[in-house]
Formats: sequence, C-alpha cells, structure tokens
Amino acid sequence: MTSKLNDENIEFLYDAILELRDKEECYKFFEDLCTINELKSISQRIVVARMLTEKNVYSDIVAATGASTATISRVNRSLSYGAGGYDEIFKRLNEKKREK
Repeated sequence: MTSKLNDENIEFLYDAILELRDKEECYKFFEDLCTINELKSISQRIVVARMLTEKNVYSDIVAATGASTATISRVNRSLSYGAGGYDEIFKRLNEKKREK
C-alpha cells in the first residue's frame, strides 16, 4: 500500500468499513463512530467534490452546501493532487446510475 495514511489504526478502520453490507449497516456504524458534526463535514466534502467535478463555481457550491471557500479549496486540491479516491468513487457511482 502506498498511502501516506498507512498505519495499524487506519488499516483496522478500513477493514471494518469494508465489512459493511448495506446502507443500513453504514448508518449504524457511522452513527456510532462519528459525531453528527463529523458526519456532516464528511458528507459536505464529498458533495463539494461532486459539484467541483461537475464544474460548478464556488459561489454555487457555497450556496448549495454551506461549505466555506477554504473547504472548497481543500477539496479542489484533493481532486487535483490527491490519490484519486474521489474520481474512482464518482466513476463507480455514475456506472451504477447508468445500470439502473
């Protein structure tokens, strides 16, 4: 694994997440694991990333999500210079949407 975040605790977390079977299990697990604010922040970031990949401008993203321009900039940097995780997930979600 080449991630900068590779350590035992993170490895254990990812292994646990990969054991989740459906959305209901995700709700239960993440509700136990995270605070409401943490979940809102994480979900806000992925929506910001989606909107950025759809070429929305910052002002529209702020209006739709309530994210600060600093958060939008951080997410934009991840999209441009990150590990490609957002791209992979959006690709899979789009494929799934097309299959329906």
